[in-house]
Formats: sequence, structure tokens, C-alpha cells
Amino acid sequence: MDSFSPDLASPPVPEPPRDREQALWKPADLVLFLAFIPIAYVLAGFVALAGYSAFQPLAGWRLTTRALGHNVFFMLASELILYAFVLVYLYVLIVVHYRAPFWAALRWRALSGARTAQFLLGGILLAFAVAAAPTIFPERKTFPLEQMLSHPTSAYAVGIFGVVVAPFMEELVFRGVLFAFFERLAGLVFATMGTALLFGALHLQEYWGAWNHAFLIFMVGFVLSFTRAKTGSLVPSVLLHIAYNATLVTALFFSMQHLHAVR
Repeated sequence: MDSFSPDLASPPVPEPPRDREQALWKPADLVLFLAFIPIAYVLAGFVALAGYSAFQPLAGWRLTTRALGHNVFFMLASELILYAFVLVYLYVLIVVHYRAPFWAALRWRALSGARTAQFLLGGILLAFAVAAAPTIFPERKTFPLEQMLSHPTSAYAVGIFGVVVAPFMEELVFRGVLFAFFERLAGLVFATMGTALLFGALHLQEYWGAWNHAFLIFMVGFVLSFTRAKTGSLVPSVLLHIAYNATLVTALFFSMQHLHAVR
């Protein structure tokens, strides 16, 4: 396992005590966490709907309940609430139940400024590599995510969410929680491949029909999971993810500005 030894700046975040570390990430905890996610998803939708109903008269919103399911801003609000539920659940599990340090349990280890810059640059290069990748699998010209980005206001909202919120929360769940569960259950290789596959599956609906895009997202997930395995820290994959998304959002912004200028 020497090839997977951490290469990080000192001092790192203190590790949780050994007995508490061994107690974390039991199979029963994984089952409960996976059972919690769909429940939290449904609850988040209800909370978002209740919030919309409460503010609708004041804000003058006119969307029907049925139309909300296709509204980008409502979907982002629901996802934000879901993330809040997940954070609370993990805090209760780690800090309250196991009495372990939250960030240390998730392998959040500080990096030097130089290493931070390297991983940010790596995320930018990853985005360019994905953009330049050849088409291997069948593609559709339009797919769900592209339709969400068809309106400028919606595109900006998704872009901001994709840079500020999504990278941190997705890495927290996949390369933080699920990676730790899988590594303890079946080892580092299984954790790397398993989290990459689940990450790709999460985004499959967004790219349904655009199978080349879906494959590339799986490859991005593999790079992020491999980075987590190689460094032993959650921070590098978060930095890669932020830079990757930010590069794509920047490219989207300039392409939309170009289309606006042409019109």
C-alpha cells in the first residue's frame, strides 16, 4: 500500500483516536445512511414546496405545483435542502454518536499553497481533456442538462451552484463518506471504483441519451476517487472538482455571450 501513501503539507488535521476511528464506518452505518438518502430527498421536496407555498403570495410567483418539478430554481432549492439534511445526519453520526472529530473522520487534511494550486490547475486541465475527448459512444444533440442550461438565468444559477455548492457536497458524500465505508469493507481499489461508478450513476439522468458525456463523467469520477486514494485526503478531490466545474461554467458563460452577440 506504499504507493497510496499521503503526500500532503504539515501539519495535517489531527486523526481521530484509534478506537473511535475503528468504530466509524460500520456496515450498519452504511445501510442506515443509504436508507436515509431517499427519505431526506422526499423531505427536502416537501420543505421546498412548503417554502414556495408560503412565499408565493408575497413574491407573486405563478407557477403551478406540477410545473415546479421542471423549474430549475425549485430543483436547486430542493437539492440545497437535501444537502443540509445530509450534513446534519453526518454531524450527528460522527460527532454526536461516535464522538469523533468531524473533519478528521472525513480525512480533511490541509494542503500547502503550492499543492492547492497544483490541484486547482489539475482540475482545469481535466476539464480541457474532457472537452477534447473523442466521441466513442452514441450521443444525442440534446439531453436533460443541456435543456436546463438553455435559458441564461437558469444557466447562471446552475453554474453558480455547480461551483460553490455541488463540488464540496458531492465530494463529501462520495469521496468522504462512501469512500470510507467501501475502503473499510473491501479495500482501497473497491472504494476507488465503487465511488467512481456511483458518481457516474448520480449524473446519468442529466446526460441520458448522451452516452459519451455519461462515460466521460464516470472517468472524471474515477480521477477524483483515484486522487482521494492516492493522497489519503478529501481536500485534493474537492479542489479538482471545483476547478473542473468552474472551467466548464466559464466556457459556458463565454459561449452564451458569443451566441448573444451573434443574435
